[in-house]
Amino acid sequence: MSFSSEVKEELGKYVSRNHHCQIAELAAIIHYQGHLVRGENGQLQLQITTENLSVLRKCFTILNKAFNIETAEMEEECLQNHKNSVYTIVLEKEEDILNIFQTIKLLDDEGVLHDLRDCINPVIIEQYCCRRAFMRGAFLCIGSMSDPNKGYHLELVCNSRHQAKQIQEALILFDLDAKIVQRKKYYVVYIKEGSHIVDFLGICKARVALMNLENLRIVKEMRNSINRKVNCETANIAKTVNAAAKQIEDIIFIRDYVGFSKLPDTLREMAQVRLEYPEASLKELGQYLDPPVGKSGVNHRLRKLCEIADLNRG
Repeated sequence: MSFSSEVKEELGKYVSRNHHCQIAELAAIIHYQGHLVRGENGQLQLQITTENLSVLRKCFTILNKAFNIETAEMEEECLQNHKNSVYTIVLEKEEDILNIFQTIKLLDDEGVLHDLRDCINPVIIEQYCCRRAFMRGAFLCIGSMSDPNKGYHLELVCNSRHQAKQIQEALILFDLDAKIVQRKKYYVVYIKEGSHIVDFLGICKARVALMNLENLRIVKEMRNSINRKVNCETANIAKTVNAAAKQIEDIIFIRDYVGFSKLPDTLREMAQVRLEYPEASLKELGQYLDPPVGKSGVNHRLRKLCEIADLNRG
């Protein structure tokens, strides 16, 4: 099971005890996966279609708890090119449908029925807790997450820009950095910052997934920190080795073409010690001199030797 599926399974089992939060979550499900049709006898039907059993369970639970609807037909269909079955919950009682639509503000006081593809009425998600429930329902229906072992990416795929904008604004109210990108005919709200994805899981009440993601983030950050230190040490070692090789090359040139006898005593001693201890650090080289010299003094003398070699190479 993918990490995204694990999150949805956990969210599918969580049902708020507050009636208004149940309404907000159901509103998200109906807006993003519901549609109105006419049956064969011309009767109005509300259908909620999903491939996700977590959405299915959540719908039945909320319909029962919030509207006392105990029975609703369910159809299962295996479509070509679909790996999973497609499930459809069918509500046929017009009284129930109108009651639900009035509650989620899809049917106004004047009897005007709004498009399911419109934004959710802001009144439904005005309270902080209801916005959390709304985001939970939205992720169940149109959300997905990448494998956190490979990278951090959470997205919600909307059919219209105004739906995407509403989700983005809700996420911004939670201080999450959400952006929108158009992908063919869809509008995708996405979050790429790992810590913000953790916060999103907390908002939606996916506590187990949150802890699992946090543990993965800690391991990745430790691994990255270790890699950075190893790379830094490797770079420093390479730099030291290259510098020592250049120093030895210059000293050999001086010995063969200039002669150590023409060097001042301090530089002659430095040249001999460097040749004798080619792998020693500057600090170690300083200890071999008589009297001992600090790193800056050793570095100064080696630099003078390099300058002499460069001058004589012409």
